[in-house]
Amino acid sequence: MRHHRSSTTCARLLVAALAAAVLVLGPSPGPGPSSASAASESAYLVGRGIADVTGEPGENGMMGYADLAQSTTGLHMRQRARAFVIADAASGERVVHVVADVGMIFQGVRDAVLTKLEQRYGDRYGERNVMLTATHTHAGPGGFSHHNLYNITTLGYHEKTFRAVVDGIVAAIGRADADLAPADLSLSTSQLTNANVNRSKQAFDRNPEADRAYFPNGTDTRSTTLQVRRAGELDGIINWFPVHATSMSTNNTLISPDNKGYAEYVWERQVRGVDYIDDTDPDFVASFAQSNAGDMSPNLNLQPTDGPTKDEFENTRIIGTRMFDAAREGLESDKRSLEGGIDSRIVYVDLSKVAVRPEFTPDGKPHNTCSAALGASFAAGSTEDGGGGLPIFKEGKDGGNPLVGLISGALYTGSPELKACQAPKEVLLPVGDLDLVQQKLPVQLMKIGDFYMVGMPAEVTVVSGLRIRRAVAEAVGTDLENVLVQGYANAYAHYLTTPEEYDSKEYEGASTLFGRYELPAFMQVAADLGTAMRAEVDVPQGEKEADRSAWQLPSPSGAVLVDAPQIGRSFGDVLSAPGSIYRPGQQVSVVFAGAHPNNNLHLGGSYLAVERKVGTTWQRIADDGDWSTKFRWARDGIAASKVTITWDVPPGTASGSYRIRYFGDARSLLGTVSPFTGTSPVFGVSS
Repeated sequence: MRHHRSSTTCARLLVAALAAAVLVLGPSPGPGPSSASAASESAYLVGRGIADVTGEPGENGMMGYADLAQSTTGLHMRQRARAFVIADAASGERVVHVVADVGMIFQGVRDAVLTKLEQRYGDRYGERNVMLTATHTHAGPGGFSHHNLYNITTLGYHEKTFRAVVDGIVAAIGRADADLAPADLSLSTSQLTNANVNRSKQAFDRNPEADRAYFPNGTDTRSTTLQVRRAGELDGIINWFPVHATSMSTNNTLISPDNKGYAEYVWERQVRGVDYIDDTDPDFVASFAQSNAGDMSPNLNLQPTDGPTKDEFENTRIIGTRMFDAAREGLESDKRSLEGGIDSRIVYVDLSKVAVRPEFTPDGKPHNTCSAALGASFAAGSTEDGGGGLPIFKEGKDGGNPLVGLISGALYTGSPELKACQAPKEVLLPVGDLDLVQQKLPVQLMKIGDFYMVGMPAEVTVVSGLRIRRAVAEAVGTDLENVLVQGYANAYAHYLTTPEEYDSKEYEGASTLFGRYELPAFMQVAADLGTAMRAEVDVPQGEKEADRSAWQLPSPSGAVLVDAPQIGRSFGDVLSAPGSIYRPGQQVSVVFAGAHPNNNLHLGGSYLAVERKVGTTWQRIADDGDWSTKFRWARDGIAASKVTITWDVPPGTASGSYRIRYFGDARSLLGTVSPFTGTSPVFGVSS
C-alpha cells in the first residue's frame, strides 16, 4: 500500500525545514516576521523518524530466552527503530527518545550510535540528551552485545546484526532531526486491565501494604501516551505500558517485534497507511515503549504461549491490539497539555560499590551494593514466560536443589564478602568479577515540560518503579503522576527488584545483580539527578567502562561460504507453486530455490512482495514487514536453500490476479554476492 502525502503535509515539510534552520542557526535578531516567529507559535519543535534495524534472519541465536536451540530461520515482521526529537522552540534545548524493536540496548550499541551522531551533527546530540530504549522483544537475533554473557547463545558476536541495529537507530534519529516542525504536546492516560499479569506475585506480596495498594492484583494497568500534534493533526505518539514482549515463545524462530511491534504496526500501517519501504518520511509514527515491566507478563494464564489463547501468534496480535486500543481510546481521557522547558541529565555509576544513604533504605541504615552476581534461580529461567531454564534449578528459596547450596558454598569460601553482600541470594555465578556484564551503568533523567522520564538500564518491577518515581517526584518537586520510569534504557543490567522482593529469591530477585540494596542505590542516583535538575546545575558524567568493540570474537553461526541452487535448478525457481484460487482467510504458500538470507539483510526493503495486477502493472500490497506474510528459510543440503513464503489472505482483500515475488542474494565461491528474483505463477483471489 502506497501512502500519498497531502498538500498539508508538504506545507508542513517546508515549515519543518525553517524550524530546523532556527535551531541550528539561531533566531533572526531583527524585528518583524521571521522563521523564528513562525516556530514560536508552538512551544515545541518535534521531529519523527522510522528506520529498519532487522538483524540476521538465518542461523543467528535469538536474544532473550537464552535458549541455544532457538536460532533464526526467517522472519515474520521486520524490527524497526522509532525516534522522536523534541526541542524547546525558545531555547533550542532538545532531547531524543528512541524505541527500538530489539531485546536490549547494550552500551556498545549506545556508544556506536553516539559516535556516528557526533560525526554527523557535532555536539547537537550526545550522552546527556539521547535516550535509547528497547521494546525487549525475545524474537529478534542476538549477538550484538560487547559483553560476553549475552553472546553465549549466539556462539559469539554478530557484526551484521550489530551494524543493523546501530545504523538503523542513527537513521531514525537523522530522519527525526530533518523532520522538526512546530508541535503541541499533551499527555493522556488510560487504564488497560487485560494485557498483563504479575508473574512473580509471591515476591510482590512481600512489599508493604502501601506499595501493594497502588497496584490492584499486583499489576500496573496505567497506559501513558505522549501526543504530538502539528498543524492540529495527530502526527505521532509515544505510549508507555509495562508488559514483557514475550507473547512469542522460545519455540518461535521467526524474527518478530512481538506485541509492542504489532501495536506500532497497527497504528502506523493499518490505520494510517504508512508504507515502510517507500515512506522514509511517514506522516505518522507510533512508538510503544516499555516502563516498569520487570514482573509484568503478557501470558495471562502464567504459562508460556498461554493467554489469552494457546496460539502465540494470536496472543501477539491480541495483546498488541489491546495496547493500541487503550492508547488510541485514551487520547482524550485525562489529557493535559505539556508546558515548560526541555532538560536532561545523565550519570554513569559503578553499581558494584555504591554507598547508599539511610534515607533510601527500608531500615533507615546505610548499606552498600557489591559486585554483580547471578543467583541460583536465574538458571531456572522465568517459568511463566519460558525459555533458558535448567531442570535442576527451580525458582524459590534454595534454587530447588540442595546441590545449589553445595556449589555456592564451595565457590565462595574464598569470597565471604561477596556472599554476605548478596545474601540471602545463593550466588551461582560472579558475573561482575568475571567481567561478563556491565557494572558502570547510566541513569538518565529527561524533562519535557512538566513530564519527567527516568531512564533505567534494567527490567524494573512495578513496585521498584513506584519507589523510583516517588524519589524523583520529591526531588524535582512535582506530583507522582508526572514521573514515569523508562526501563530498558541505554544499557542492560538485568532485573531490579525491591529488597523485599529480592528476599523471595524468585527469578527476578536472583537476576538483581548488585545485591539487596540495588534499588535503594538507583533511587539515590535518580533523586540526585532530580535535585541537580531542579537547581539547574550540571552533574559530572562519571566514569564509563572500557570500549570492548575490538575484543569481540565473531560467531561461526550464520556465516555463508557459498550458495548453490538445487541440482537442475536456478536461483529463484519455483519448487512448489500456489493453487489457482484462494479466498480471504486462506493461506497461499510458495517454495523457491533460494540462498542464505544473511548475504543481504535488505534493510529498508523486503525479501518478498505480494503483488496484485492493476491494469497492465503489478502493485505491491504486502511485504515482509506485514503481519499477513511469513518468510521461512532452511538449508537444503550443504549449499542449497529452500525459501517458503506464505501469505494469509486478509479479510476484505479485493478479487483479482495476484503473484508472490522473492528477492534473494547468492554468494559465489569467490565471495561475490549477486541479487536474483523469483516469481510465482499467477493465482486468483475471489472475495
